[in-house]
Formats: sequence, C-alpha cells, structure tokens
Amino acid sequence: MTRGFRPLLRGSTYSGALFAFCAAPASLVLLPLAAIPAVAWASGLYEARAALTVLVWAVLVAALGLPRISRRALAAGARRLLAVRLPDVPAPAVGGGRWRTPLWLVAQVALGWVGGLSCLVLLLAAVSLPNNWLDGEARLSWSGRSVQVTGVWSWPVAAVCLLLVPVICAAVAGFLRRLAPALLGPSAAERLALASEQERRLAERNRLAHELHDSIGHTLTATTIQAAVAGEVLSADPVAARAALRSIEESTRAALEDLDYVLGVLREDRPGTAPTRTLADLPELLERLRHAGAVLEPELSGELTRLQGTLSRAAYRILQEGLTNALRHGAGGPVEVRVTAGPELLELSVVNRTGAAASGRAFPTSGHGLPGLAERVRLLNGEFEAGPDGPEHWRLAVRLPVRWSA
Repeated sequence: MTRGFRPLLRGSTYSGALFAFCAAPASLVLLPLAAIPAVAWASGLYEARAALTVLVWAVLVAALGLPRISRRALAAGARRLLAVRLPDVPAPAVGGGRWRTPLWLVAQVALGWVGGLSCLVLLLAAVSLPNNWLDGEARLSWSGRSVQVTGVWSWPVAAVCLLLVPVICAAVAGFLRRLAPALLGPSAAERLALASEQERRLAERNRLAHELHDSIGHTLTATTIQAAVAGEVLSADPVAARAALRSIEESTRAALEDLDYVLGVLREDRPGTAPTRTLADLPELLERLRHAGAVLEPELSGELTRLQGTLSRAAYRILQEGLTNALRHGAGGPVEVRVTAGPELLELSVVNRTGAAASGRAFPTSGHGLPGLAERVRLLNGEFEAGPDGPEHWRLAVRLPVRWSA
C-alpha cells in the first residue's frame, strides 16, 4: 500500500511530468506548417483534414529527433528530470537506430498533450466545484457528455479531482521513465561498441600497469642495492662508488621515460614515444645489475637481433622482472640468465638461489609480478613456469613462439 504512494512523493515524478508537459506547447510552433496540406485540401471532409493535420504534425515533430544533437539533449533531460540512468554513448556511435529518437519525441509530445490537458481539466474542476456549493449544483461536461453534481457531493468530487492530478503526473513520468532506456539509451550495436571500448581501455590500463610494475619495480630494486653498494665502498673504492651512482642515474632516467609515457596515456594527453626496449638492450640491463653487485652468468644464443616488435619487447620485460625478483628474494650467489632463440621458439630462463635476501636486505612484494608475467606470456601464446628448481634454487622459465621477420 505504501509502495503505491511513493511515486507521488518523489520530485522526479513532477519534474518528469513537466518534461512531457513542456514538450506539448513547444510543438505548437509546428502546427501552422502542419495545417498547410489541410488548408490546400479545401474540398476534403473536416475529419479527414483534421487527421491529415495531426499526421503531418507528428511527422514534423518526429523530424526534430533526427539530428544527433537532439538525442544528446533529450538524453540529458531524461537523466536530470526523469532521474533515469542512461549510459553515455561515444560520439561516433551516436545515431545508431535513429528512428528511436523521433519515436521518443512523438510519444513525449502526445503524453504531454494528454496528461497536461487532463491535469488542467481536473484542476479547473477542483477549483470550480466548491464555488458552486451555494448554487446547490454543478455540471461537468466533456465531449458532449455531462455529469451533474449537487449539494454536498461537490466537495468530495473536487478532492478526488485534485488527488488525480499527481496520479496522472506519476503515470506520465513512469511511462517515460520506462520508455527512455529503449528509445534514448544505446542500441544493441552501441552497447556492443561501448563494451568493446571499455574492454580496450581495461586491457590498455592493465598493460600500462604491467609496464609500470616491471620498469619502476626493477629500477627501485636496483637503485636501492646500488645505493647501498655505493655507501659501503664510498671511502675504500671511490671508482666503484661513482660507477654505482652512474648506474643509478641511468636506471632512473629510463624509469622516468616509462613513467612519462604511462602518465601521458592515463591523462589521455598525447603521449610521447612509447619505450622500445628490446632484447638488444639486454646487455645494458645486465651491466647495470653488475654495478649493483649482482653476480650474473648470462648465456645468450641464437639470432636475437632478428627478433622484432612485441615479442622482443615482451622478452626484455620478462627478463627484467625475473632479474628483479632474483635481486629482491634471492640469497646471493650467481644468477643464471639464459636466452635461446631457435627457429620456432624463444626460450628464457632465470635461475637464482633461494633463502634470505642477500646482505640482509628485504623488499616488500605486491604479489602482482608473477601473475602479470603469466598474463603477458599467455597473450603471446607462450608457456610459463615459475617455482622451485631443486632444494636451493628458484627457476623462471618462459617459452614463446617465434615469427621471424623477413
């Protein structure tokens, strides 16, 4: 019972009814144009000429919904006045199913006339019936029919007429609220385009998150170790300390390039050139890690320089993350790095000793590194393995299919 009265107490009920009622008098501007065919058809029956005028009037109203800006304006009005949720449609997709907006305009104007005139008649009746109390009777007429109200009944009938006004407003607003998603909301093709756009953006954000994790995480790990090394040998070996500081500078400069690119994409600015570190930059990466005090045993074989594009960039990031994990969580000792480029397969592996972190250094972990690597490898149709390799070692192994460039 209470639920049935809730719409009568909402502000959106009356703002939504006003949304429809205002469309009715606004459509009167088109009535003189709609009457031109009926005036030209002077010999026709009155009923036929009236029907022709209404038909042309509806067509002219519908034509106002064809421009794309009409749909945007009507959708904005529906969101604000009807309190209905309508997702924004990307500009290129606006206009799909363009017949729906004209249909909405015709329905809005028709409801505006029917609901507005009904409310006006009821309000006039509610005001006039009590004034006829002294005369003892009142007569209500509509379309050739009349009802006589006498005596004390004029007051209850006036109250009923007054109460019917918000009921009609609720009915008009409720009908438009149900109609808006179908006629002003996105069509099936537009919903598919929206879903594709959201999926593309999510994939791009995930890719950027992986890039940031790999690049910034590696840089912070390496520079932390390099700074500690520089501090330890600053007095005893200034040359080694300067080399560690140069390595810190190079690492942070590379990380800043990655960060600037990612932030440019996230701000939807025009980003700079995307970082293009590939397997060709692997020797530089290994050299920086040696300056950090890491003992590396690289084994590179195959024609790595022929690897191009996404595969080479992904392989670099995979090795970077694997080496970062070895520095963070390894127990010191040599880190084996193997890269083998075969005719159909690129094999990568990083093996390090397990146990307490070297030199007593401990690093926090987000838990996103290995899952991010696994996702990256999956997108390249590769195979991913990470886990213990015997009692004292940890092994990261990745196999990626190769497509050689011409």
